[in-house]
Amino acid sequence: MRKEGLICIQRKKRKYSSYKGTVGKIADNLIKRDFTAEKANEKWFTDVTEFHLGDEKCYLSPILDAYGQEIVSWTTSTSPNLKQVLDML
Repeated sequence: MRKEGLICIQRKKRKYSSYKGTVGKIADNLIKRDFTAEKANEKWFTDVTEFHLGDEKCYLSPILDAYGQEIVSWTTSTSPNLKQVLDML
C-alpha cells in the first residue's frame, strides 16, 4: 500500500456503554442461576440483542422456555423499545 501511495482509514472502536436511565428497584434474584425447569412454561428468559447490519442496527427480542430450551416467541425491531417487548409477549 505504501508503494502505491494508498492509505487505510481505521475507525476507532468505541467502548460499549448502555443507557442506565433512572435507577429503579432491583428485582429479587428468583432464578439464582438455575436455568433448568421441571415442566414447560415454568421459567421463561428474555433479552434484547443488537445486530449491526451495514449502517443500520436490528434488535432481536426472544423468549426462551427453560424446559425444552425452545424459543416461545420473538420480535425484531429497528429500535429497542417497550413496544417491541410488548409485541413479543
